[in-house]
Amino acid sequence: MALSKSLPATQPFEIRTSDIQGLGAFAIRRIAKGTRIGEYVGERISQAEADRRYDDESMDRHHTFLFTVTSRTVIDAAVGGNDTRFINHSCAPNCEAVIEDGRVFIEALRAIPVGTELSYDYAYERARDAGPEDEALYPCRCGASKCRGTILAPAKPAHRKRRRPARRRRQTSQP
Repeated sequence: MALSKSLPATQPFEIRTSDIQGLGAFAIRRIAKGTRIGEYVGERISQAEADRRYDDESMDRHHTFLFTVTSRTVIDAAVGGNDTRFINHSCAPNCEAVIEDGRVFIEALRAIPVGTELSYDYAYERARDAGPEDEALYPCRCGASKCRGTILAPAKPAHRKRRRPARRRRQTSQP
């Protein structure tokens, strides 16, 4: 059985104004690659309750503190959450979310210098038929050189069906 990583004794980041979105989490000391930065916590609710609480179509702009743990469980960090809820999205993140035994932890993907904003790729589930209007509902403001413009997961490339080569008909010679 593998030992799980422990959380730091003191939070290695502080919350302040972000250029990405509203408030953000910024490193107050160097964070080593692989460090478990914090646990994303809040009220555990069903997907149906999350949909009831936050109807994207009726919102002026999408803004929630929801994190889907399983198909049945969502964490709403707006209720009983902690400062990890302020870690913003980036298309070139320096952190990642790790789900372990039904809990969500934020870990450093690489060494993070003091003063750097922490971020992870939200990769919101993308409907198969998601188009530009869906991407516009979930805009990204990370500023990364390869920003995809949305916090939705990257679009999966369309699978091309292999075409069978056309059957060649035998040409029969006619007299």
